[in-house]
Amino acid sequence: MRGGSIAVVGGSIAGCAAALAASRGGAERITVLERADDRLRDRGVGIALHGDRYDELREAGYVTPEMPWAPLTRRVWSVRDGEADHGRVVGEQPFPFRAYSWGSLWSELRRRVPEGVAYRSGAVVTGVEPDADGVTLRLADGYEERFDAVIGADGYRSVVREAMFPGADAAYAGYIGWRGTSPEVAGLPADGLDAHNIVFPGGHCMIYRIPDGRGGHRLNWVLYTAPPGADGLHPDLRTPTSLPPGRLNSRLTEWLRALVADNFPPYWAARVLGTPAETTFIQPIYDLAAPHYASGRMVLVGDAASVARPHIGGGSVKALQDATALEAAWAAGGDWKEVLERYDAGRGPVGAAMVALARRMGHAQVENTPDWTAMDQSGFDAWWQEQNSGSDRRSGFGGHSMKAG
Repeated sequence: MRGGSIAVVGGSIAGCAAALAASRGGAERITVLERADDRLRDRGVGIALHGDRYDELREAGYVTPEMPWAPLTRRVWSVRDGEADHGRVVGEQPFPFRAYSWGSLWSELRRRVPEGVAYRSGAVVTGVEPDADGVTLRLADGYEERFDAVIGADGYRSVVREAMFPGADAAYAGYIGWRGTSPEVAGLPADGLDAHNIVFPGGHCMIYRIPDGRGGHRLNWVLYTAPPGADGLHPDLRTPTSLPPGRLNSRLTEWLRALVADNFPPYWAARVLGTPAETTFIQPIYDLAAPHYASGRMVLVGDAASVARPHIGGGSVKALQDATALEAAWAAGGDWKEVLERYDAGRGPVGAAMVALARRMGHAQVENTPDWTAMDQSGFDAWWQEQNSGSDRRSGFGGHSMKAG
């Protein structure tokens, strides 16, 4: 199917990939509407792609070797052990991942969006009005435009999803991710080739190096735990929200820093606590699985469609895979109805499986943590296997394989 006018609501990683898919699928006119300005490129948090998923996406033309990355080979899980600098290792596992900075990966994808695509920064969509054969978008500045189809790539607070399935909102999982990046990478074990999980009662912190955009590296970390419910310690997180740098409640920051000081091995505590507090931010953890990925002339990709807790290590992979699947459906479909139904049938079950697996991982790694101090490698292996039991053999840590049978 060729031709048609397409709007992509959201211009981050998922949105840029969706615009590329629409262009390859043969859309005549594509407009990307991104609410933020060009500061997207400054987002420095880390993301990681499993090596096998990277190979699939490279073959599909959505990632390239030129995108700056740092290799990772193992994941090491450690618990505090007295004053031992790095703590005691309770488990190790292979970790064939490629670590990226979110901003640099987005920048590379943005450069690959064809020149003929209109990319509008600062465009806030406030209304989505579908009809029998199109969708009208209304923007905050009063501008309105009608399109043949709309792709919702606008994240877990998607206005496109709300128009498709009113009330299908992300649900707060009951805990948070406290994130930051530090320039301090000196003395990393194994020359920085390992990802490290520092474990403690009620959570863990994942730490690994990422490119800094200037030929060096930064240390990316994210700590998962449930904050106490004391009045004033944190805002009501049940409504989808985020707390960017500079807006953290000081009492919550103090509580998190005390948790690190009390539970982390000295080396890792210094790395986290040495990160300027004003540059850290809170990422509340949510679950979301939309009833369908398509409805009428509207379709969802990335976090707009489903949000799996980050423990699965496949969020960005899924967004890019959604785009490849949409492109394939576009090539095979004869009309809008067939294109979107093919896409929905292929991606809906994948998103649901990833959400379910990530919930099990969140339960084991944050909500109901084991006695880490009593764990050794054999105990760790059994604990890890239990989280993955019953999974679709194509879906696991690192995301879903698009090639396996």
